[in-house]
Amino acid sequence: MSSTFTHISRRSLATAVKNAASVQEISVSNSTLPPNSRIFSMIQPTGRIHLGNYLGAVKSWRTLAESNTDPSNKFIYGIADLHAITVPKDPKQLKEYRYQAIASLLASGLDTSKCILFFQSAVPEHAELNWFLTCMTSMGALNRMTQWKSKAQQSDSSSILEENVLEMTKAGLFCYPALQAADILLYKSTHVPVGDDQSQHLELCRNVAKTFNSTYNTDYFPLPKTLLTPAKKILSLKTPAKKMSKSDPVATSCIYVTDTPEEITLKIKKATTDSIQGQVYFDPVERPGVSNLINIVSGLSNKSIDEVVEDMSFINNHKELKDYVTNIIIEEFDAKRQLYDELMKDRSYLESICTQGRDTAREIASTNLQEVKQIMGLD
Repeated sequence: MSSTFTHISRRSLATAVKNAASVQEISVSNSTLPPNSRIFSMIQPTGRIHLGNYLGAVKSWRTLAESNTDPSNKFIYGIADLHAITVPKDPKQLKEYRYQAIASLLASGLDTSKCILFFQSAVPEHAELNWFLTCMTSMGALNRMTQWKSKAQQSDSSSILEENVLEMTKAGLFCYPALQAADILLYKSTHVPVGDDQSQHLELCRNVAKTFNSTYNTDYFPLPKTLLTPAKKILSLKTPAKKMSKSDPVATSCIYVTDTPEEITLKIKKATTDSIQGQVYFDPVERPGVSNLINIVSGLSNKSIDEVVEDMSFINNHKELKDYVTNIIIEEFDAKRQLYDELMKDRSYLESICTQGRDTAREIASTNLQEVKQIMGLD
């Protein structure tokens, strides 16, 4: 992530807020970004990036930055290490995971001459704005969020007001959507590329921005639009009823950008399909395993599901299907894996990238936070 932001005028911000009265969702694949757009997104440092991370976030980040021809548009991508500690982590492992995440993003094609790339914790303005916005966020709004419930191993119907839930839930886990809002609004972001599972948090962010603007009679924060990533949710190779995750106890259920061709071949070979032979077709209900493989190819090839199924018309059995999918994945990741290995051996280079990103991000963040403090009477 790179360079500096062009300051947007109050008039253009007011127009943006007015136009976003009913904020629509836009697809990354067919979006046209207006001038002075600020695109922001982060990924948690859980180590190496897997196929679901790559298609759900990273590939879209790269596409947005690469396809941009307007120098007034800025792209800010980060490693959300403050969010990572809502569940305690081993310090040595967290540090290693942070650098693995940076190396994975670089190996996946992010160009730091076209975007800013940094560690969230290296920009203290995130935490400061978080407090300002937490003071404006209702407990009810936070209670309606679903992700803290899943991370706290509670049911979707659970409430923070239940005594057992209250005792078991850490405040940071419950309040982290306010930090997400601070992350986005700190850079006065206009667009946020996310998967559909994050749409709820982005709606809360917009509500927090509206509350701030209304409370202080200003139009300072734009209401960020959702840029929906084109890839659908990538499912576990072994249990296609759930999301692909590196926490899955079955090692062959998850493919990493850094996997060798041999590892990819083995994992796809063991992927769950079904008992239906013959022509391949997409049916997530009746054929979840096969449909997941089709979806993977669709995401990697930038083709629609129908186009992928047409390309697979020659396939008549599961072995042919798995061989086809394996070749697509290996072709996508082989060079990236080799670059990742080289980057992880060059910690000084990774440090230089993080330092450059931190300095550029702080230049923007400190200016904006000072303006927020002036609005609030804290300057």
